[in-house]
Order: sequence, then C-alpha cells, then structure tokens
Amino acid sequence: MNLEALLAARLAVALEAVAGEPVDPVVRASQHADFQSGAALALARRLGRPPREIAAEVAARADLEGLAEVAISGPGFLNLTVADEVLVSLLAEPDSPPPVGPARVVIDYSGPNVAKELHVGHLRSTIIGDALARLLSWAGHDVVRVNHLGDWGTQFGMLIEQMADLGGPAGELSLGDLTGFYQQARLKFDTDDDFRTRARLRVVALQSGDEPSRAMWQRLVDQSERHFVADYERLGITLGRGDFAGESSYQDQLASIVDELSGKGLIVESEGALCVFPAGFTGRDGEPLPLIVRKSDGGFGYAATDLAALRHRALDLKADQLLYVVGAPQSTHFRMLFAVGRDAGWLTRAMPEHIGFGSVLGPDGKMLRTRSGGTVKLADLLDEADARATSPAVGIGAIKYADLSSDRRSDYVFDWDRMLAATGNTGPYLQYAVARIRSVLARAAHAPGPVVLDDPAERRLALTLLGFQPAAAAAIEHREPHRLAVHLHEVAVAFSAFYEKCPILSSPSRLGLTARTGRTLRLGLDLLGIPVPERM
Repeated sequence: MNLEALLAARLAVALEAVAGEPVDPVVRASQHADFQSGAALALARRLGRPPREIAAEVAARADLEGLAEVAISGPGFLNLTVADEVLVSLLAEPDSPPPVGPARVVIDYSGPNVAKELHVGHLRSTIIGDALARLLSWAGHDVVRVNHLGDWGTQFGMLIEQMADLGGPAGELSLGDLTGFYQQARLKFDTDDDFRTRARLRVVALQSGDEPSRAMWQRLVDQSERHFVADYERLGITLGRGDFAGESSYQDQLASIVDELSGKGLIVESEGALCVFPAGFTGRDGEPLPLIVRKSDGGFGYAATDLAALRHRALDLKADQLLYVVGAPQSTHFRMLFAVGRDAGWLTRAMPEHIGFGSVLGPDGKMLRTRSGGTVKLADLLDEADARATSPAVGIGAIKYADLSSDRRSDYVFDWDRMLAATGNTGPYLQYAVARIRSVLARAAHAPGPVVLDDPAERRLALTLLGFQPAAAAAIEHREPHRLAVHLHEVAVAFSAFYEKCPILSSPSRLGLTARTGRTLRLGLDLLGIPVPERM
C-alpha cells in the first residue's frame, strides 16, 4: 500500500476544512520524522494567519488516530510518525502495483537495422524500453511491444546486388558476414558507377516484388532477426521475433498515407516533394519546417513509414498510449510526427509520447567508441562484461543498472570499474544484497515470523520498504525507471544498516523482515530486467 498517499488523503480532508477549498498536502519522507508536510505554511500565507496556528488547526482536525502521531516543528511543518502497528500491518501485505486504469500501450524500442549488428547506440533504447514494458505490464496495462526494424531502402539494393555478384552466399551467413557485405557494397556503391546503377535498379526490383530479389532480401532479414534475438536473450530483453515490425510492413500503406493527407488538405508540394508543414515548426532560417512524405524522385522516406506506423498503431491496434523510446536528438521529428497525426485526426484516442534519452559516453566524455574509433558492438560489450565480472548475470546486471539508475534524459559515462563495484550505487551491490539475504535465510534455525519493530534500524528499513509502490508508480507515470532503481538502492542501504546492527539468525521477527526485504528487491530487480544470481 502507498503509505504516503494514505497520509496525504487524511491530511487533505483537514486542510480543505481549514481552507474551504482543496489543498495539496505534499507529504514527503523526512529526516526529522517518518513523513513531513509543509502545506500548512503555504496555506497560512494564503489565509494571512500565523503558520503554526494553521498547522495546529490542521493537526487537530486530521483523522490520524491509530495511524500516525502528528507534531508541529519549525515555522509550521507537520511531522508525521507512523504507528508501529500500521507499519507491521502494511509489511504483511505483498508489494502490489499502483492502482491504475488499464490501458493499451504500444511501446516502440530498440529498432536496429537489418544486416548490421546491434551496437552501443541501441543499448539505451533497448534497456529503457524493456524496463518500461515490464513495469507497464506489471501495473496491469495491455502492453504491445514493437521493434521497428530498418529493413527497407537503398542499402538493400546494394546488399542484394553484392550477393548476386558473388553468386549468392552458400550456407548460413553470420552477422559478421553481413556486416562485411554491407561495407563491401557501400564501397562499391560509392566508387563503381555500374554497380551503383545496378543497385538502384535492384531497389526498384525489390519494391516491385521481383522474386529472386525478395528471396535474398528475406534471407538477410531472417538471419539478422536470429542474431538480434540471440543478443536480446543474452541481455535479458523480452523482445521476440513476434514483436518485429519492419519498415517493409508499411510499404503498401504509403500511397494511402499520401492520399489521405492530400484529401485532408495537409499535403503541400515543395520543390517536387510532397510535404506536410505542421504549425509551429521552423528551421534555422526561420522558414517553415517540412515533414517530407514523398521525395521528389517519387520514393518514400522514413517519415512516411513513421506516419503509416503511427496511423496503424492508433487506429488498427487501438492504442491508448504510444511510447517511442528513441534518442533525444529525434525530439523535433517526433513532435512534428505527432502534430501531423493530430491534424490528420488519428490521435483522438491515442496519446503519443517521445521517451527521449541521452548518450552513452566514454571516459573522455565523448561518444563511446572502440580504441580504433569504431562503433562498439553490443556482442563485444557483453563479452567484455563476461570477462570482467564474476558471472554473466553480474556483468549484465552492472550494464543495465548503470543505465537505469541514471536519469534517462542525461548522458552517462560507461565506466567498467564503477559499474562492477560491489559497493555504492551499482547493480552488483543490489545483487549482493539479495544473495546475502538468501544466505541468511538458508542458515537460519527458525522460520521467518511476524515482524516486531524494536530497533530504529528495523523501523527505517520498514519505512523504506513501504516506499516501493510510490517509487514504482512514479517510474511508470514519468517514464523514468531510475526512480525505481534509486529506491531499490535505498532499500539495500537500509538493509545493510539493519544487518550490521541487528542480529538476525536468532530472531523470527528479523528473519521475517529480512525475507520481506528479499521479496521487494527481487521484484524490483525483475521489473528492471536485472538478473539475480544464486550466489556471489
């Protein structure tokens, strides 16, 4: 149960009685008491009365008997000390999702390109998106995961023509082979006029349904998807092949996008291209900024595909919420996309959100690169995690927690030594707390019993545990997994203090509190997609 919300509800009634109108009690955890509210101070300024006088009246009116003791401190703060009986009663309840009205949520994340390996640039979208999908599912929402693959366009003309030049590859391709194919095709496309012409014609053949071209393209897609799934499984990501929806799946809808937007008076021809100019968007030159639906050569770019995907998710999938977990530099694109969707009338029900995030930086503060300056492959990153950590679960946990414990909007520095440290705000620290709890319970001579709070360290741990639901609710509401990650670290710190001060093995009550802590940490780590090893 959300203890803060319960206290806030009781205070809100008293504040409204004093003010004659609703007042937000703003109840927060405090160093001076279990919880504190400064609402009486703000109300006193509004009513022109001494704040301590207002605080005293609110305290007298608040229906807190049996729930908490209220005291006035400083200029008029309301300090709330929750009754031990209430804490013990709430601890006996399992951690439950925040009460929400269930919605259909389509969440778009990861989004790699076919014929290219997953790399560090996909890391944050994949990890943050998966954590949000897990949290939203736990909260009772109908979550539709979508992996919007880059599987269409000019580059496939190059790749298919390269395969044709080599007579078609024999046997299974590795993704490394495909990366090599791409690099070779790119070089030939840039330096060989004949190859460039044939590659462009191959694109036309592919888009026209030419069977040999489609067969080679499908092989590239299938092989890439197998490797993506292998990386996702290794990283503990819940995306599967059934969640893949490539750009190719929308190609037969692009002409109808143009027709519909034209029929609604939204299309404007500009230098031969068909564009939409949503209101309020201008370039650096001050001129209106276009979203190009069809290029001057008659081809369709990613904006057209994104519009088709938006329409499909809003109207066909009947989404209530549309989440796009894509890097912050794409902010303008998505704001324009959503504006066009609203102008077209597609978003009368669905609420779109761009879940932007910062970059992964190296120790030099620049984009994380290999020593040779290349892009860091995800598989290589996971291999290094395995080599550095005591187990794959610890390495994966370190990578994911380092990302999820940071505010997603900020960049963060990828630092192996800090990430893998057994102390501090790290994944291994939390995993170690769970392993320690498992070891304590395995060695105990008694079964866990009802909790009795006799020591301040026990009380602090109990209060911290009961902050789980509001932390999870905030992570879901604000689309910020770090709110839950930070709370789990607070739980682990509170448990460490309890462990150091309070003998556990001989006390059924403390074993009960220990077991409760283990359940909370395991649930929270699972919601973030962080594995818990059996031992450390």
